[in-house]
Amino acid sequence: MIDKTAIIDPSAKIANNVHIGPFSVIGPDVEIGEGTWIGPHVVIQGPTRIGRYNKIFQFASLGEMPQDLKFKGEKTYLEIGDHNVIREFCTIHRGTVQDASLTRIGDYNLLMNYVHIAHDCVIGNHTIFANNASLAGHVKVEDYVNFGGFSGVFQFCRVGAHSFVTTNSVVIKDVPPYVKVSGYYAKPYGLNTVGLQRRGFTEESIMQLRRAYKVIYRNGLTVVKAMEELQKMLSPEVQQLIQFIEASNAGIVR
Repeated sequence: MIDKTAIIDPSAKIANNVHIGPFSVIGPDVEIGEGTWIGPHVVIQGPTRIGRYNKIFQFASLGEMPQDLKFKGEKTYLEIGDHNVIREFCTIHRGTVQDASLTRIGDYNLLMNYVHIAHDCVIGNHTIFANNASLAGHVKVEDYVNFGGFSGVFQFCRVGAHSFVTTNSVVIKDVPPYVKVSGYYAKPYGLNTVGLQRRGFTEESIMQLRRAYKVIYRNGLTVVKAMEELQKMLSPEVQQLIQFIEASNAGIVR
């Protein structure tokens, strides 16, 4: 299942039932898990670990050195989980020693054409990056986040679970969980209600989040005062929202 024109470094560890297409290059210190499909003309550099049952399409470049002028050839890593789909011309770079030396992608993510994930990013599970979406370095993305095409996120920002970044948006502050943001620079435009309904959130949970959103964005309160009001709401979703905002260093979109 490995095409005779593919170039595989002797130190690479290839599991059973892995497909590697024509003219792909698998470099040293690369590990590829069972059932992963790699199309033609893919380049994977190490140290990189790729899990099971991923699909990596032609002309993707994974595990290349970071585009960071501070990088001096240190040994840093890329880890990709299971059941991800990485489409044509995607680029995902290894980490830097200025952070945890690791770029990490979770499970069941879809990265469409030309998506760029820079060094030291950490992405959760079940995210969708539409065409040409890009993350700068050190960005943290939680589970079930959707990025529209040509959207971008500034370095060191965090994007909370179940949020939605619309097409052509540029994020320069943290995006709280469950929130929809849009614009250059991105501003909040209500809850990601459609996404929450699709994922089975109850009407009661969505109603509680609507109340929390009004406290944060509609009542004219400072973030500190808004947090005091939110502490009175006991739903687990609102508590997650509180924890995310309290941990923010960059501040949240307003």
